[in-house]
Amino acid sequence: MSRDLRALFDPASVAIVGASDDPAKWGNAVARQALRAGGRRPVHLVNRRGGTILGRRAATSVAGLGEPVELVVVAVPAASFEAAVDDALAAGARAIVGITAGFAETGAAGRQRQEAVVARCRAAGALLVGPNCLGLVDNTTEVYLSSDRFGPGGVALLSQSGNLALELQLRLDRHGLGFSRFVSFGNQADVTLVDLVADCAAHPATGAVAVYAEDFGDGRAFASAAGRTGKPVVLLHAGGGEASARGARSHTGALTSSSEVVRAAARDAGIHLAETPRELATLLVALSGPRRAAGRRTVVVTDGGGHGAVAADVAERAGLSVPETGPALAGALRDQLWGPSAVGNPVDLAGMGEQDPRSYARTVATLLDASEVDAVLLTGFFGGYSAAADPGADTGGLGGGLAAGELAAARTLAEHAAAGATPVVVHSMYPESPTCAALRAGGVPVFDAVEDAARALTAVTGTAAPRGVPSLPAPAPAVTDVSYFAVRRLLAGAGVPFLPAREFSAPEELDGLFDGPYVLKAPHLLHKSDAGGVALRLADRAELTAAYHRMHRSLGAPSYSVEPMADLAGGVELIAGVRWDPRFGPVALVGVGGVSAEVLRDVVFALAPVSAGQARRLLLGLRSAPLLLGHRGAPPVDLGAAARAIAHLTQVAAAHPELTEIEVNPLLVTPTGALALDARAVVQEDR
Repeated sequence: MSRDLRALFDPASVAIVGASDDPAKWGNAVARQALRAGGRRPVHLVNRRGGTILGRRAATSVAGLGEPVELVVVAVPAASFEAAVDDALAAGARAIVGITAGFAETGAAGRQRQEAVVARCRAAGALLVGPNCLGLVDNTTEVYLSSDRFGPGGVALLSQSGNLALELQLRLDRHGLGFSRFVSFGNQADVTLVDLVADCAAHPATGAVAVYAEDFGDGRAFASAAGRTGKPVVLLHAGGGEASARGARSHTGALTSSSEVVRAAARDAGIHLAETPRELATLLVALSGPRRAAGRRTVVVTDGGGHGAVAADVAERAGLSVPETGPALAGALRDQLWGPSAVGNPVDLAGMGEQDPRSYARTVATLLDASEVDAVLLTGFFGGYSAAADPGADTGGLGGGLAAGELAAARTLAEHAAAGATPVVVHSMYPESPTCAALRAGGVPVFDAVEDAARALTAVTGTAAPRGVPSLPAPAPAVTDVSYFAVRRLLAGAGVPFLPAREFSAPEELDGLFDGPYVLKAPHLLHKSDAGGVALRLADRAELTAAYHRMHRSLGAPSYSVEPMADLAGGVELIAGVRWDPRFGPVALVGVGGVSAEVLRDVVFALAPVSAGQARRLLLGLRSAPLLLGHRGAPPVDLGAAARAIAHLTQVAAAHPELTEIEVNPLLVTPTGALALDARAVVQEDR
């Protein structure tokens, strides 16, 4: 159930504790912004010295105001924070914004202080944002409780970085976009990112949610909340390197980084991922418009071959398709362009735009009416003539009488785009020109880099619907024995198929053994092949006994496993595993397995558990998927059997949070079925 955050975003009254006349202090900046809304609600300034601040009389405490205050911003030194919070709660505060730093981010002692403050706030029924945050803004209710202005618009920005928020504001402003809300959530001691995303989902003025996060708190809950917003959510995540995989005890752990976990969660939830603030802004510009496309068939339009060729390459690298235009569409384009024009895709006006700028609009209109076109990317000089007509622009005097025609073309182009569902984006050498301003005013995004234009299109063109964040099953009785045979029994009991195996400590115990050929393993080793703990293709009992003596002299294992040698002909070795992430819970990995798994790194990820259908889609997403479908005349393998085994494995893992890692490697999949040939697990206490 979503928390009620109205006391944060539309309080009846506000107090700034730590308000100051000193411009170098946060209390000064926040107080100045808060006073902008003085006509909307009472804004009180509080400083322990009292006096006059910013031309207003300051109280020495919140309690000393003599009236209830619903929201209190605390911007005081860390040593005074708890007393300020207690004063606010005593005065009836329903929400507190903690600007002050020096808590959980400093270590165990700071965390203990933070937890104590949260306990006091919750006991009083009050919300706490932060501490260690930069405040919040709601432009729809005139709540200005941060150090900077955020222009109004439809983007809700939830960020752990103030400077990044300022950069995003500058980038969006160029595109005419602004903010419905800004919240710096800091340490998330009480009000979390999940709470804020859920509240923004219900906020009518918010059309898209932008998130910059270094620590998600409960990442799985965040992904789930983002997936339920019904609005675009764009995420920029920092700290997603390889460090989280250090110390992994399995191939699954070694192949998994926190960045891959975040990507998996984002894909499952339908969150758009950005890697830089520039890309974050690009995605928000694209997603703030109403148009979406069912596919990725993109036509590039230009009035210069170089721009068209580069744009086509960039579009394909971004994941768009740039197919040749069909005969009917090519004919329609040929009828309205002149002889030198190219109509195959890229569509190159080849100088016609210099003779008649309106040809840009006619060409785009024709493409928008074509059923074979999912998106249009216009690139190059468009905008140059109106820029040249600007007396302040240094463009070599190219404007002349063409500027008016180009500006009219831009308005007509925007009208055509607005009338349909096909996305149009523009890359222009002159993004600040009047022509490009007219395009933006008409709802057509304009970018100064072609790679941004292509990335914008990928955000609004057809992709598979997200599967959603899977629910976790109820925890099963905890597993404490993760020996080789115990893990086999656990997985086999859930439906993962294995060949038979016999545990023995001496050759004399092998009477009545199944027929060969055999595999001999030292099951106590996690990486058996690397340590010489596997012997394959042992033809008979004699070879098995000899291999046992060699292995025992080298390893001295307490026991060994003998198993039938699987028929590897026509099979593909896969790896399937699950690793419990501290933020996102169980994360499934599927990929090419065997001893080369860590070298090939052909793996895909998803939040666990996965269904058999999802497992099949993961397998088909591998670079090596053609090997599974039949390569060079080989029969296809039994994808259904492999998918079912993977699904069973992930169900087991999701029910056992104490198993930090569990995997089958290899999972042999052949045309007739799938077999787990080895299994391992790691219990949390072992880490």
